Amino acid sequence: MGNPSVVAELPNSVALIDGAGGLPLLRVSTPRAASEVYLHGAHISAWTPAEEDPVIWMSKGSVFAPAEPIRGGVPICFPWFGGGRQTGMTPVHGFARLAEWSLIGAEDADGAVTLTFRLTDADVAGLPGVEAWDRSFELTYAVTFGAELAIALTVRNPSDMEYSFEEALHTYFAVKDIRQVTIEGLDGAPLLERAPHTGSDLALQVGPVTFTRETDRVYASMAPLAVMDPAARRVIRVVKDNSGSTVVWNPWSAKAAAMPDFGDDEWPNMVCVETANVLHHTVILGAGNAHTMSTRYSISHPS
Repeated sequence: MGNPSVVAELPNSVALIDGAGGLPLLRVSTPRAASEVYLHGAHISAWTPAEEDPVIWMSKGSVFAPAEPIRGGVPICFPWFGGGRQTGMTPVHGFARLAEWSLIGAEDADGAVTLTFRLTDADVAGLPGVEAWDRSFELTYAVTFGAELAIALTVRNPSDMEYSFEEALHTYFAVKDIRQVTIEGLDGAPLLERAPHTGSDLALQVGPVTFTRETDRVYASMAPLAVMDPAARRVIRVVKDNSGSTVVWNPWSAKAAAMPDFGDDEWPNMVCVETANVLHHTVILGAGNAHTMSTRYSISHPS
């Protein structure tokens, strides 16, 4: 199959090709959806259901290189989120998104393609930040591309010691105009403001989430969500399991201009809605145990 990280036989609907920057890319083509995922970070970079516009957003300024994060798509944050609970951890969002994952399974079930990836502590030796979290782990990442996109991240602790970690599926959704977007399902949820100069601290969400400036919030919520995108005449629905946190982010104009891998004029066309377990919902995993966090995305169109 041409790549030592691909140990699964590929169905006809899946092709292993050279993606941007020469990074190995799995391209999935079925009557149900067109999709892409890089082995670098097990990073989903496209999911476009049949007769739909792309649902996953990618930055035109993204860097595609070994040991560099990809901007957009669905980065995997592990074993910490941002700079970690104590702050200052590097690289930001942990090392899983910088690693080369192995494809261990590929199945096409009537046009719904499931790809399964694996990453262990042995695979990340030498990556930045690994020495700061010296734990044995096995990650299994199952992604099903079809009319819906289903994702499940399983963390197994093969050691004889309990440990804790944070995790997030940092999904970037494509929207028509963030200034018209609202997110329903978080009304009444406790939130922590992470964007600077907002003048607020821990609070409760009142009504739907709207966007008028840089937004970076961590919500304590397990509820299903609806990303209302009236300019595109569509709704992106998010249903998650074993996730106590939801992160909502848009950088707005000034922060977008300050990021080298984010186009200055791209911020109106994306929003991050992240299935996560962070801060007070950090996962404590006992020796020999496993934890699975999952999410499912679907599209509907209001009449």
